[in-house]
Amino acid sequence: MNFWRAFMLMWLAVSLAGCGINNIPTYDEQVKAAWSQVQNQYQRRADLVPNLVNTVQGFADQEREVLVEVTEARSKVGSIQMDESILDDPEKFQQFEQAQSQLGSALQRLMVVVERYPDLKSNQNFLTLQAQLEGTENRIAVARRDYIQAVQQYNTEIRTFPGRLWHSVLYSELEQRENFEATTENADQAPSVNFE
Repeated sequence: MNFWRAFMLMWLAVSLAGCGINNIPTYDEQVKAAWSQVQNQYQRRADLVPNLVNTVQGFADQEREVLVEVTEARSKVGSIQMDESILDDPEKFQQFEQAQSQLGSALQRLMVVVERYPDLKSNQNFLTLQAQLEGTENRIAVARRDYIQAVQQYNTEIRTFPGRLWHSVLYSELEQRENFEATTENADQAPSVNFE
């Protein structure tokens, strides 16, 4: 009798392990890890901004408006409460994305200003910071892509069989995750470039 009971328990454990019962929490953790990497890269960018502003300020003091805009955008990003609850709150997620978008736009305007100052463009400190910022922007894009893929896998799992079954029975407290959306108007259209 004990043999059959042990055999049935072993069979049940093997059956459950192979049917995806652990996929939802696994994918949920992957989403959280990918989101942490996104935050890590955004933090890296925010940490570079003061050094960049200080370097540019020494050369382009009359461009105070752009420098203030960059500083204020960075401050706004820093004021947003960052915890895991942002993943479950579409409104907080959107606010976070808008703040990051504003900081990105302000940094782009700063780079346009820099083009007016040949001495600044050849300054070694600035060149180093510019390269770091460019690398960070690339890392942000990769981290966001990885997050999007993790969210896709997680959301697909809880909406398809057998994940949908496991979700309703065991993991109903886990909701679908929000994904990134374009925050800039006409982001789906290529910018026009005119060299006249």
